[in-house]
Amino acid sequence: MAVEPQTTTQHLYETDYLRWIEVTIAQLRRREIENLDWENLCEELEGMARRERRSLKSNLVVLLLHLLKWQHQPQQRSGSWKGSIVEHRRRIRDALQDSPSLKGYLVQVLDTCYEDAIEQACAETGLSAEVFPDRCPYTVEQIEERSFFPQG
Repeated sequence: MAVEPQTTTQHLYETDYLRWIEVTIAQLRRREIENLDWENLCEELEGMARRERRSLKSNLVVLLLHLLKWQHQPQQRSGSWKGSIVEHRRRIRDALQDSPSLKGYLVQVLDTCYEDAIEQACAETGLSAEVFPDRCPYTVEQIEERSFFPQG
């Protein structure tokens, strides 16, 4: 893969994203830092971090949603709710295993995610928000615990 001047790699970013990635990887492997498209490379790395955090939040909201439904509608419990709890726990566990620094972020966004889960639970169940505790009733350890299913 030929070395391309920075202006060309900047242009590639706008016209052929895959080619830009391939050229950037080749430049990094050859340690050709003088020709790197630093601005777009930094943007991409920042975007990757945002996507990781967004994915964790999304999985946490779904997990909390199904834990709430499991607890507050025991007569409606289903295999799909249990399957969702298991799957989203796995996704969270995998994310934390790949990026342990996300654990602090999980703690940081727990309250916001819980509020989102309540809003979704109200929409899906028809239950009033007052049915649910004001603060998340589940600890981070319970959220991560494979065998934890709240009693209702």
